[in-house]
Formats: sequence, structure tokens, C-alpha cells
Amino acid sequence: MSASPAVRSVPNEVLQAASPPIASRSIMASPRAKARTDGPSGGGPSPARKAAQIRSLDGEIRALARSIAQAAVEVLAGTRPAQQLSRTLDPGCLSALQHRAALTRAHAANAPGGRRLHRSPMVRSVRVCAVNDGVYEASLVVSEELRSRAVAMRLEGINGAWRVTALEIG
Repeated sequence: MSASPAVRSVPNEVLQAASPPIASRSIMASPRAKARTDGPSGGGPSPARKAAQIRSLDGEIRALARSIAQAAVEVLAGTRPAQQLSRTLDPGCLSALQHRAALTRAHAANAPGGRRLHRSPMVRSVRVCAVNDGVYEASLVVSEELRSRAVAMRLEGINGAWRVTALEIG
């Protein structure tokens, strides 16, 4: 027996019905033309340039997450007004942060010995992960005088600006 596949003939009317019209065949790009547009001399960026853009954006997000996390912990400490974060925080996140800051200050005022609130937070580490195009999640460790806190946030590119749409402070 031979290993060659069986060949059968197909009627012409079946071939004509299955194939696209001649006009659309001429519009379709050949694989060779597609390869030319994807390369460094074509319309899209080269892989090296794309990787550099991603690293640059990751660095920008990392710096933004660092400053927002430090500012949020300072809001909890009462050393920064929450309104300063209104441009970068979603309205829901901002109101939740204001509420928690008020509770923290009330608890500190009732504590015996007038316990001093955390005054000098410092961001120790930042991790950033791209979730989708224009959506990043960041996790940070913020150290204070007596303890360290975990901070997690979700940043989304909305109308050309980065906004925090979810914020959790441990």
C-alpha cells in the first residue's frame, strides 16, 4: 500500500461557490507584504522599541504608585489632606480613604497615652504588573516607625491620565 492521500475531484460549481470573488482576492495582502509591514521598516514598532516603551511605562507606573501609596499612608496619619489625592484617586477610593483616616484619628485620640500617629512612612518595595492595555496593578510595602503596611492598588488609564480605581491599605 502507498502512503499517499487519496485525491478526489470536486465539481467546478462547488469550487466557485466556496472561493471568494475575484475582486476581493486582489485586495487581500500576501504573506510577504504582511511581513514587510510588521518589521522595523514597516508600520509597527520593532520588538526592541516596543519592549523599551513597556519598560518606560512600567517605570512611570512604579513611580506614580510609590507617590500615591506614600501620600495615602500620610493621609491616614493626618499629616496630609486627602483632597490632595483627588486628581489621582477614584471618588469611591477617596471617600473610603477619608473615612478610614477619620476613624484612625479618632482611635488614636482615645488611646491611652495619646499614642502618636505614624509620621514618617517610607516606601520599601514596589511591584507592578500589567493586567490589560491601560490597566496596571501595584503592590507596595510601606514602613512606618512601628510597623510595615501592605498597599495594593489598581491603576487605569482614563482620558489620558492614570487613576487609582481600587486601593487597599493593610
